Amino acid sequence: MRGSWTARLLPWAVGLVTGVLALGPALGRGFVLRYDMVFVPDPSVGAALAGADGFPRAIPSDVVVAALSAVVPSDLVQSGLLLAVFALGGAGAARLSLWLLCVHGPPGPGTAVAAVAAGVAYVWNPFVAERLLLGQWAVLLGYAGLPWVVAATARLADRTPGRGLAGLVCALIPAAIGGFSSVLISALAAGPVALWRRGPTTSRWWSRAGLFVSGLLLVSLPWLVPSLSGGAVTDPRGAEAFAPRSDTPFGELGSLLALGGVWNAAAVPPGYGEPVTALLRLALCVFALAAWAWWMWRQDRPVIGVGLSAGAAVGFVIAFLGVVESGRALTAGLIGLWPGFGPLRDAQLYVAPFGLLQALGIAFAVWYLAGAARASVWCMGTGVFAALLPVVVLPGLAWGAGGRLAPVDYPHEWHQVQEEVAADDVPGSVVVLPWSAYRGLDWSGETVVSLDPATKLFDRRTLWNDDLSVGTADGGTVVVDGEDPLAREVAEVLDPAPGTGLPRAEDLAAGLGGLGARYVLVSDPVDNGFWYEGQGFEAVREGTELTLLRVPEARVKADKPGITGLEVTGGLVTVVAIIWSVARSGSSLVLQCPGPKVGRSARKEIPK
Repeated sequence: MRGSWTARLLPWAVGLVTGVLALGPALGRGFVLRYDMVFVPDPSVGAALAGADGFPRAIPSDVVVAALSAVVPSDLVQSGLLLAVFALGGAGAARLSLWLLCVHGPPGPGTAVAAVAAGVAYVWNPFVAERLLLGQWAVLLGYAGLPWVVAATARLADRTPGRGLAGLVCALIPAAIGGFSSVLISALAAGPVALWRRGPTTSRWWSRAGLFVSGLLLVSLPWLVPSLSGGAVTDPRGAEAFAPRSDTPFGELGSLLALGGVWNAAAVPPGYGEPVTALLRLALCVFALAAWAWWMWRQDRPVIGVGLSAGAAVGFVIAFLGVVESGRALTAGLIGLWPGFGPLRDAQLYVAPFGLLQALGIAFAVWYLAGAARASVWCMGTGVFAALLPVVVLPGLAWGAGGRLAPVDYPHEWHQVQEEVAADDVPGSVVVLPWSAYRGLDWSGETVVSLDPATKLFDRRTLWNDDLSVGTADGGTVVVDGEDPLAREVAEVLDPAPGTGLPRAEDLAAGLGGLGARYVLVSDPVDNGFWYEGQGFEAVREGTELTLLRVPEARVKADKPGITGLEVTGGLVTVVAIIWSVARSGSSLVLQCPGPKVGRSARKEIPK
């Protein structure tokens, strides 16, 4: 089975077909803009590296996108990365289940259909749907790599340290691109596997743990180094704002059990909360957990069983802490003590290992039922039914979440403004107005909430309001302070009006120029330009969609943009480690074998 074409191609076919069915129109030409998912034409590697003060949340994902866009049009890069989420995730779960089930005896049709069921279940669930609608493609890329990371961690027990580490780093490539959240959920899912690898091994647990931590550190250097040296802070109020919420009739606990419960009500796929589909989805999850528990009870339980179970349990506990008031208070207190606890505020994220556990439970159930059926026609019927069941209970993910993930083209004005700023060799940042993180885009005729694309459009640093306003259950609003200290200084100079986000201060050119700003871009139609007249700006463009103002060169006090030598070294070490891992392991991520040879109401973000 290992060397057969079925084992090699079937998992990838499952992932690709599922991805095409889920994404649909999103794979066409143009840019899918939704919440945090913002791709722009011709992004700059230098600007992505420079980033902003605070936690480098866009590193290295934006750097990878900019590098790929130098070779391939950036809208095709976006389509490829979105499809890679489903291809990698579906193939990884299918191959992992294939290996685990082959331990029971010679493979047969039931093994293949079980692998198909695992691949579909892993990438077609509320976690994937809600994070996709929230625009968190980088997090999903790390989620897609979890089966590969778990398998590579299990192989540490049976390989030499060099080959084991190489295989692990290779498997961590998707998490490395995804950034710190992806690395954290990878550590949560696979870390216990390194400690509790069952069966005869050639290494002790501390050796495997050391190799595992080394692999995580190597791929984390691009974001870890600037985080430790940047003096970033995180607002503890995020623990309340980003707490899991109920998106099914079964409350927060039932929503988390079904892999849902994301904090943003607008990220729920169409029809997900309907009682019938919600009940079927919950029943499927309970069935998967029961199948996994039964598998763990058997003497031939999977070698990763104890470790994956522990990781999934810890992740679910972290998610549940966001549900109870005392848990949120604990998280807020930890963030107040050390900003490094900040990633815990988005508690629902940590049900990701639970998704892999459920997919493998479904695979075992299908394998057992197909074996009991014996007749091949019944075996195939069982497999088809199991593969389609996740789609049936979550139809809202199909075809771009019912058209919500529709690509659009940037108006010509945006390209012109990008070119005009790029042609200027005077250093200085771009201040983006209105002073709010998110805005409604209506280019395609239907308003879509998205991070302002102007924040990533230019080949220089942009300054924007990274505060986040989130609606609460009682109808109020929680404002989570941003992490960029320079943006707060800009806000003091602007004194923006709460309703419009436009400045009210005087002598803006001098004030902004003193903070290193060269341009001010208003990425919204301006009905009345009185606020910038007489402020010392040079009007470069006054269009129907965009207004570009320039601060005179004499007033700009900008430092030469750049990154520290320590950050450059960290990035180079990671790149070299990845290249070494591909060569040393004798495979790429694609060719790598999957295992060793043996009651809160809806809340949503409120754009200002």
